[in-house]
Order: sequence, then C-alpha cells, then structure tokens
Amino acid sequence: MVMRLHGHGASRGSALGRARVRLPYTQETGKKHVPAAAVEGELQRLHQAIDAARAEMRELRHRLQGALPAEVGEFLDLHAMLLDDPELLVALDELIRNNRYSAAYALRTQRDRLAQVFEGMEDAYLKSRLDDLDHVISRIHAFLHKRPPGVKGLAGEILVCENVAPSELAQLQSQGVVGIISSGGNTLSHSAILARSLHLPLVVNASGVLNRLNDGDVLIVDGGSGEIILDPGAVELDQHRARLRELAREQRELSHLRSKPTRTRDGVDITLLANAESHDDVAHAHAMGAHGLGLYRTEFLFLQRNELPGEEEQFQIYRDTVLGMCGRPVTIRTLDLGADKADRTGLVLGREENPALGLRGVRLSLARPKVADTQLRAILRASGYGPVRVLVPMVSTRDEILAVKRRMTRLASGLRNEGHAVAERIALGAMIEVPAAAIALESFIDLVDFLSIGTNDLVQYLLAADRNNEAVSTLYSALHPAVVRLLSQVIAAAQEHGTPVAVCGEIAGDPQMVPLLLALGLTEFSLHPATLLEVRRSIRDCDLGLLRDRHQKLLRARDRRGIERWIADATAGSSPGLR
Repeated sequence: MVMRLHGHGASRGSALGRARVRLPYTQETGKKHVPAAAVEGELQRLHQAIDAARAEMRELRHRLQGALPAEVGEFLDLHAMLLDDPELLVALDELIRNNRYSAAYALRTQRDRLAQVFEGMEDAYLKSRLDDLDHVISRIHAFLHKRPPGVKGLAGEILVCENVAPSELAQLQSQGVVGIISSGGNTLSHSAILARSLHLPLVVNASGVLNRLNDGDVLIVDGGSGEIILDPGAVELDQHRARLRELAREQRELSHLRSKPTRTRDGVDITLLANAESHDDVAHAHAMGAHGLGLYRTEFLFLQRNELPGEEEQFQIYRDTVLGMCGRPVTIRTLDLGADKADRTGLVLGREENPALGLRGVRLSLARPKVADTQLRAILRASGYGPVRVLVPMVSTRDEILAVKRRMTRLASGLRNEGHAVAERIALGAMIEVPAAAIALESFIDLVDFLSIGTNDLVQYLLAADRNNEAVSTLYSALHPAVVRLLSQVIAAAQEHGTPVAVCGEIAGDPQMVPLLLALGLTEFSLHPATLLEVRRSIRDCDLGLLRDRHQKLLRARDRRGIERWIADATAGSSPGLR
C-alpha cells in the first residue's frame, strides 16, 4: 500500500531505491562488560577503529580537496582533531581498563559524559559542537562494527538516518547512495549546502521516519518537495521517471549557458565571480565561464598540518591560481581562521569562551604580524602574474583596514627593492560580515576599493542565530526583513561611493534569491562554481527595470512571509526558460 511521508526538501532531485535505516549508535549500544582476559583485546579493537577513522579522514581530505565547498574541509579537519583529543582517548582507555566495558559501551559512556558538559554550557555555539562529537564517535563505532564480507553495500540505497555529517556525504555518494532522508537537520545546514553541490537528493526534518521505515523498503524521495513515497505503485513510478527526464533535460539546457553572457532580459550585464580554494575549483570556475574569482579561501593551506606554510609555498599556490584564471581578476582572502576553523599549529587560541566572537579573521592576522606579513608577501608577489585583489575578513573598524593598508604598502616597497615583480596597484577590499561594519560603512569606505558581503556570518550575527543549531534554525533566515534592509543599505552606500560590491555568501548561489538581490541593486555575485549556470539562467530570466521598480515594496515587507510572497510575484513575472 502506498504511503506518503513528508519532510523538508533540502537538495533537489528524485531518487528511487531501497531503504537502509541507520539508527543512532546510542540506540544500538547496551551496557556490556568483557572478561578481564579480554581487556587488552578490546583496547586493541578500539585503537584500531580510531586509527581507521583517522586514516579515513586523511584520505577523504586528500581525495576531496578542491572538489567540495570549504566548509566541508573545515568539518573534516575539526573531526580529525577530535580524534586526537586526549580528553576523549585517555578516558576511553580508562573505562575499558578499570570498568571492563566493551569498546562500544565505553564510547557511549564517554560521549554521554562529554554531552553533559556541552549541554551545561550557556554558549549556543559551543553547545552545537556536540554534533561534531557525535559524528566522530559514530565513525569510530562504525569501524568497531564493520560489515562482514559478503554483506552488500549501499549501492542503489536511500540512507534513512537521524542526521548526516557534511564530511560523510561525498563518501556515501561514492558508495552508491542515491538519496538521504534524515529525521533531523535543516535546509540551511552545511550538509544541505554540500548535498546541493553534489546534486544528491536530501530530505531533512522528516519526523518519524526512523520508526516507520525499515531496511529494504522501496522508496521514492523527492528532494525538492520533501515528499517520501513508501511502496510506490505504477502511477508514482511513472511520475518519478517523468521527474528524472525533466531534470536531465534541464541539465542539458543549462550546459548551453556556459558561453552565454550573464545579461538580464532588459540588457544589463551582471558579473558572476566564483568562490574557490583549490586548483580544481579554479578549473571548474574557468569552464563555467566565471568572470573571475570573487573569493579565494586560503585557510586550507593552514589546516590539517603541524607547521605554518612558508612564503614560497603560499606564493606558488597563489601564483598558479592567478595563472589559472588567464587574466581574469583573482580575489584572495587573507587568513580567516578562528571560530569553527581551528588549526594544529597553535595559531588559533585553543579555548575561547565564545570563539565565534573571538580572535578570528583580520583580528587574528593583526595579532600574529609575522604570519600576516608572510601571507601578504606571497600574495603581493603573485600580483606580478595577473590581476590580484586582497580581501580582508571579519572587518569591524576603520583601524583594521588602515593597519592592513599600511602593511601592504610597506611590504610591496620591500619586495620591489628585493627585485620581485609586484603590481603597481593592488585593490584592497573588506568583507562585510559583522553588523558593525555594515552599519558604520561610511566610516571606512574611503579606504577600500571594493566590498564583499559575507551573508553566512552576517545573517547569524545580525539575528543571533547559529544556522547549525537546530534549536534556532527557524530563526536563521536571509529573508528576515532586518537582513534585507541591511543588504539594501550596504549596496546603496557602495553605489553612492562608486565602490564595487559583491555578495559571496550562500544566498548568492541560490537561484531563487536572484530577483531579490537584483532588486536591491546587486550587480556582482560570487558563488560556488557548481551553481553558476543556474544563477546565470535566473539572471537572464529577470527584467532588472521591473525588479528595481518593486524595490520599495520589498523593503516594506514586515516578515519573512511577505518577502517570500514578493519573490514569488517577482519570479512569476519572469519569462521562464533558457535563452
């Protein structure tokens, strides 16, 4: 009998397959003791599982470098660090030695102990780190319970789980998983963002699925509508095949836009820049017809290593990035470590009470002048090979921009004296991701050549809502009237001063947000290469003049529903299709 369940669509696509139900490990692990003679063997099993999880992290980080959004690499690095945490490892050994617990029950016991500590914290950001702890312990638990030879894998299956970590999505897809349903999660999580870039159908917040679905059930998952169909009949199977044909046709038509101009229906050219962190990203951006790189992340050079990268290593990577864009501008963001991006070199403070509001971005660079000088020298040297712009993250004061500007001037002069080729003029920009910078933009806009709005952080700082904290996930929305009005103010101020401004946060890669951003006056988007063609199509379907005429109505919206209605009306006024 056909049964329909519902969640929230987080990644478009339609998948047909058999269910593989993965219960939370806490539901699978009961209290168990081992004989005294088996303690050493149990310790060995645990250490082998931890070593296997470490090796998996290293292999994934190496194999996926450049293929995925930067946030995924950051999660892999954080999880790898947790696997080396003495507080976790020593306690696990003691539980097995002293209490003679099985390795699996020791894992669960130590997880519950640490969970009490996390949950007792007042800071919502630190509470959210419990999810990372759970993902790491789940990995170890999985290696303790490896499937015996002959048990079939995941190919052609739809994973049904409580939640899925961004660091395991690509691995699941490579193992043949065709779709994912989770009882938790939200559409704005890092996992949802990654699933969209992988074109892997994902439905989140589907309550009750762990109790109502069983291994082997035949399912259809619609990652757009959030609908889950159990035991589909002939009608449902026909509808699924029709959706697949439509998606395939859409992808074929999108491919024709690679060489088309990014121009609105009324003839206004819009700039599409790409976000990148690797040579693979650069190649992808080039192939998709990006006008340049609007954000090149440099953090990957500093993560998952025990020593800081030197000037020569950084220079070669930045130089090759510039050469790879063949004369198109490359915007290199200076080091943006801190908060959830920790390193192993001791550069980032280990125990800040509130790291999301702590020593990160430009604050960290100014506090570590030798590290900052090394990076800036490498960037300045790369400017001799093509157009380079320097982007400063986490700006909140005029003094921070002045300090970077003076340092760049001094370093450029020194490099020229040493005989290095350095561009005569290198544009300096500021990221607008701190509400103070957006509100007080007039106080430092005269010092910068361009602006880039980082909406991921700006939204969560403005609304005091962490997008990865499910308890407040409904509050995190770029469609809050305060967000829309602040974006409008920043874009208007930039235009008044003749300063180019781009949006480089997640909303820049969302085709549905294109009419809103164009109406606010945005003419530069910076996004992941995977979504570039969809955004180009949306721009080509828009009439900029009509959208600008509706600008004031957008700003008068009093709630999210009002803004959603505005977007729906604006989209209905567009002429759908590819031109």
